[in-house]
Parts: sequence; structure tokens; C-alpha cells
Amino acid sequence: MEAGLSNNKTGLPDMMVAIAITEPGAPSVLKPEQRAVPELRAGEVLVRVRAAGINRPDVFQRQGAYPPPKDASDLPGLEVAGGIAALGPDTPRWRLGDAVVALTPGGGYAEYCRVHGTNVLPLPEGLTFNQGAALPETFFTVWHNVFERGRLRPGESFLVHGGTSGIGTTAIQLAKAFGATVIATAGSAEKCTACEKLGADHAINYRDDDFVQAVKAVTDGTGVDVILDMVGGDYVARNYDAAAVDGRIVQIATLGGTKAEANFAKLMTKRLTHTGSTLRPRSIEFKAVIASALESQVWPLLVSGKVAPVMDRTYPLADAWRAHERMEEGEHIGKIVLTVA
Repeated sequence: MEAGLSNNKTGLPDMMVAIAITEPGAPSVLKPEQRAVPELRAGEVLVRVRAAGINRPDVFQRQGAYPPPKDASDLPGLEVAGGIAALGPDTPRWRLGDAVVALTPGGGYAEYCRVHGTNVLPLPEGLTFNQGAALPETFFTVWHNVFERGRLRPGESFLVHGGTSGIGTTAIQLAKAFGATVIATAGSAEKCTACEKLGADHAINYRDDDFVQAVKAVTDGTGVDVILDMVGGDYVARNYDAAAVDGRIVQIATLGGTKAEANFAKLMTKRLTHTGSTLRPRSIEFKAVIASALESQVWPLLVSGKVAPVMDRTYPLADAWRAHERMEEGEHIGKIVLTVA
């Protein structure tokens, strides 16, 4: 047993239900099984999971394309909400029963999840566990990439691709809340309307319109200051066209392909910055810094209702495979969440 807290001394069960990836493949490979309740190490807490968010990296992991980081659980699930069920050594902030949300490198599709206490935040007042489970992965990602790496400032313009995804719905609301002019792309008239209801000043149906030309039209030809892109592929060159002088482009996924041709003369003459990041492999300490920023800068917006998680559908834990099907269909607006009895 690792140094830490013995679950047998806390009255917790020895075993729990978890959703495992039985082999790489289609959603049907996600199966419930019995797992040992995790033991805690110093600095960690055990969350009795009441809800777990579904994210695109979970799909990639299930397909065998995104292995978990070293020392992370092999179970999928990067964000949870629930109550503190046990405390490891050196967790002074938290108390048993605290209602929390947590960012985890894995293990969220289960009745119990181990997570470092610094990567845990209080469940915002007024939100349900289902809503809370929709927060960590998207809010950590958007805050770091849009406001830290992208350096979005009040009065600037912001373009987010995939405006009705979990990332997109979060990015629209936060960018608008912090004083930006927001443009979103989406794949249908219904989704464009959803983006506008969330606060987007302009929504572009990329199936009907060239987003580069549409962006130039609504910015009087100047382009946008910050672009958040999860597409990659041929969007790289098009983002360079859509960006303003001194624009910043932040890459967080490459759903359209990992390779692209780009005109670097345009990057130089416009003085563009093209950066990117991944969140899951980053250190506990790095994520703790983001958590602190979110609690001070964003959590008050959630409590006041100025910003809120956008919910698509919920599924019971045992039906995780159905939740993955829903994500792969691409028709969802907002977050898909698993509920845990």
C-alpha cells in the first residue's frame, strides 16, 4: 500500500463501480467493472463522484490514440463533481463532505476518484453536481489558452471555432464577460443561434460561409485579435488570413488534421503568434495555479449567474458508451455528463 490514508479506516467500501476501456475501439468497449477504491497519497483527496464530464480526450483514449499520463488512472474521465469522502495527509483546506469539482488526469468514470487537493475547487453556490462536472476541463482549458496564452484583453476581438462544443460555449461566455467582441463558428443555423444566445456578437455557419471572409466583413477588414482553434488542418492557413496584425492563434486540438501548409510570410508580416498547449500532461502544480486564478476571477461569475455551464444531455454511468456515441455524432450543444448514483 502507498503511503497515505487507508480506506478501511474511513468506513469506505473496498470496491467501486468504474467504467473501463476493455480494448481500444468503438464506444461499446466501455464496460462497467469492479475496481478497488483508490488509496490516497499525501496531498490527495477522495471524491465520491456524483457526476463526471465527457470530453474529447476521453474519446481519443478509448480509441487508443491518447494514453493516460504516467501514474494516472487508466480509467477515462478528466473532471468530476461530488463530495469529499476521504482526506490524505497534508490537505488542510478540505473537510469531509465538502461539495467540490475537480480536474483529474484520469479516473473520473467511477464512483470514487482520487485527485490532488490543489486541483479541487468548491462547487459554485447554486449549481448542481451535474453542472459542476461540466466545469473543470473546459474552464481550465479556456482560461489558460484564451486569457493566459492568448492574452485576450477587454476591447479586443475573439474568434472561437466550434462554438457549441463544451470549450466553445465556455469560451464565448468568458470572452464576453471580460469585455471582448466575440465571433463563433458553428455547423448549423440552430447552433449559430445557440452561440448568439450565449453572447456571441456574430455567429458564422462554416458550412454555408467562408469564415475568413465573414470575419473580415464584421471587423471592417482588420481581422480578429485572438483565435481559439481545435480544428487544425487547413484551418491553420485560414486562421492566418482571419487574424489581425499582432494576432494570437492558440491551438488546443487538431480534429481536422495534425499537418498543414502555412504561409510563414503572412505570419511574419502580420507579426502573428501561433501557440498551443495540452492540459492533461501538465503538472499538478501548474494546474493548481490555474485553479487559483479561476477561483478568484471566474467563480464569482458562476455564483452570480453571469456565466453558466451549458448542458446537453446526461447519461447514467453504466451508459457511458451512449454518451460517447452522442459526442461522436457531433450534434451536442454544450456538455455531456455522466450521473453517478
